Amino acid sequence: MSEPSTIDPETADWLTLDEDEEIVWSGKPHESSLIPALVVGVPLAIVLVGIFIIAGSYLQRENTQYVVTTDGLYKKTGVLSRDVQRIDFGKVQNTSYSQGFFGSRFGYGNVDISTAGGSGIEMQFRAVPEPREVQERINKRVKGSRGEPTTESGETKRDVLDDILVELREIHTTLETQQESAGASTATASNIGTASDEQSAGDDDTSQNATIRSNQKDENSTADQASDDGQ
Repeated sequence: MSEPSTIDPETADWLTLDEDEEIVWSGKPHESSLIPALVVGVPLAIVLVGIFIIAGSYLQRENTQYVVTTDGLYKKTGVLSRDVQRIDFGKVQNTSYSQGFFGSRFGYGNVDISTAGGSGIEMQFRAVPEPREVQERINKRVKGSRGEPTTESGETKRDVLDDILVELREIHTTLETQQESAGASTATASNIGTASDEQSAGDDDTSQNATIRSNQKDENSTADQASDDGQ
């Protein structure tokens, strides 16, 4: 999970929180989100246009702030003016995130929030670090606002149970693999023992046959000697 930024609600005069409302995450556009402006602005700097592009992107980033509290979402934008937007979790209908070419390589993207009855995207956290994790954090708070019990980290009981189920499945798979390995080892040992017994039995049969032939040879010798004595 992305680490929350440190923002002091007392110094952030644009942020008005309720008495029991607390900040759980805050952030601003990722530093790497300035790369597209640099790519376009640097070649145009010789005609001064590029300087305005780069400066505008920088000021826009520095004056943009996103906040997730225990009650809702806040977004502040504006360089010369100030625009503050708030959405309560109870009104959030859908959330999604997206990453462009640079965002997927540098770890930032957009998180879009839609509200019930609204037309399209009502709020966008643009170019925030780790957008998937920010979306997950918002979703957990939205579930909690709908009456689903949550833990201190914002996870619902269903999320915790899903995590436990995944771990149990992994343990079950590991045990099955170990049992299959143990069964294969036992079968190999059994086959070796059977082969050894068969070889031992074969050796005994060979020894027994040799003894019979020796006895028959002795009997034949005795019979020959008796025949010679009789003559």
